[in-house]
This record gives sequence, C-alpha cells and structure tokens, in this order.
Amino acid sequence: MLEKIKATASFIKERIQASPEVGIILGTGLGGLVKEIEIIDSIPYNEIPDFPVSTVDGHAGRLIYGKLGDREVLAMQGRFHYYEGYNMKEVTFPVRVLKYVGITHLFVSNASGGLNPDWKVGEIVVINDHINHFPEHPLRGKNLAELGPRFPDMSKCYNKRLRNRAKLIAAEHNIDIKEGVYVGVSGPTFETPAEYRMFRILGADIVGMSTVPEVIVAVHMGLKVFGISIVTDSGVPGEIVEISHEEVQEVAMKAEPKMTLIMRELIKSL
Repeated sequence: MLEKIKATASFIKERIQASPEVGIILGTGLGGLVKEIEIIDSIPYNEIPDFPVSTVDGHAGRLIYGKLGDREVLAMQGRFHYYEGYNMKEVTFPVRVLKYVGITHLFVSNASGGLNPDWKVGEIVVINDHINHFPEHPLRGKNLAELGPRFPDMSKCYNKRLRNRAKLIAAEHNIDIKEGVYVGVSGPTFETPAEYRMFRILGADIVGMSTVPEVIVAVHMGLKVFGISIVTDSGVPGEIVEISHEEVQEVAMKAEPKMTLIMRELIKSL
C-alpha cells in the first residue's frame, strides 16, 4: 500500500512540478470553489495510477492544481464513497496521496441531512466533531508507522483555529453559520425517521455519507483539518419529506456561493 501511495504521489508531483500545502475535497453539488481557483493543471482521476474513479452524479472526477490567492492548492472535484463499493482503504487512498504530495491542511465539504430542530434547510455548518457510524474503519488492519500511530487521538479532529477563523470570516460578510457534530453513515439510502431520531439522540446535528473516513485518515497522518457542510434536507420529526439526490444537489448549489466565500477566504488567510 505504501509503495502505491508514494508512486501515485510521485506521478502527481512530476505532473504538476509542485508541492501544494492545501488539499480540498469538494462534495455533492459543491464544486463551485473550482471557479475561484486559477487552474494550472487538471488531471482526470482515470489518468492517475491506482486512483479510484467517481461514479456519483455531481462529482466531476478530476484533480485540479492551481492557485487560490497566494496559496497553491490541490482540489479533488469529486470524492469516493463507501456505498459505491470501494473499501475504506480505497475511499481514503487519495488523502494519503495528497499528504505525500505535500499538503499540510485538508479542507473537506459535504451535503448533509439536518437533525438539529433549531436549524433549517440551507444552513451552512462548520463541523466541530463527528460520530463514526460506518461499518468498516479506515485504519483497520496492520498499521504502518510511517503513515501514523497505531492508536491516533481523535479528540481534536477539526482544527479550532481554522473553525474560529471561518466564523470570523462569516461574520465579516454577514453570513449566518452554525457549528455542530456530523455523523457519517454508509448509505446509499437516505435515513428512516427512526434513524434520524436515533442519530439526534446520539448527539449529531447533521448526517451524511462521507467525510468521516477521510478526516480519520487525515488526522492519522497529522494534517490540520477543516470541515464544512450544507444542510440540504431535514431529518427533524414533522419536517421529513421524500428527498432525491437531484434535490440535494439543487439545495447545495443554492447555498454554495456563501460556503465558497468562507472556504476561499479561509485558505487565503493561512
């Protein structure tokens, strides 16, 4: 595995002739940040050795190298999900690769279902913690000390300084944002009303089908992580309606400009 990670990272570094410090993973309907990037190179996933390929609508499936302000970034326009049939090592392989390309910070975004009764659809949420409800753990199996410790601490997954800076940026631009706990589930079904109630009882504010595995691996490797989510549907009792993937994308795209502004200014301020 380590040899594959290094080989893939070497391919990317040779292709872009750089070692960006910032990695970005763009979730469902949230690829608009790419418009803010001064694109220097774009590599389709199917051209990258051992890289998975996105199979979900709304995930473009390319790795973008460019500049956001003065910062060089590598942006994954489209991520990989456990429900697509990939195992957790495959889902998180790109995060390992980005680390070996040179990133020190990982910014992740997603669309989520809302569980907090005080919030509404369209809210932007800064993630301050997560609950791992996936059936497979990305660190299961033999640990490679070069990648990280056998038992990594997860008490501070989401960097507090970055969270505080994001809240300040939002306030400066009159953007209302929330802060809360994300629960990661396998999908691909949306939750039942009973599952929504269970996750709320467990302490989650939002629920989704990604992010947690990537963040666990990022923390395992010592990366500083920032996570942000757009609430695209409600799981609050009395507000639950039938939802489709297309509707999730539509809501995400409407809220995306505000999220994009926060991410852009946050990365520029590093």
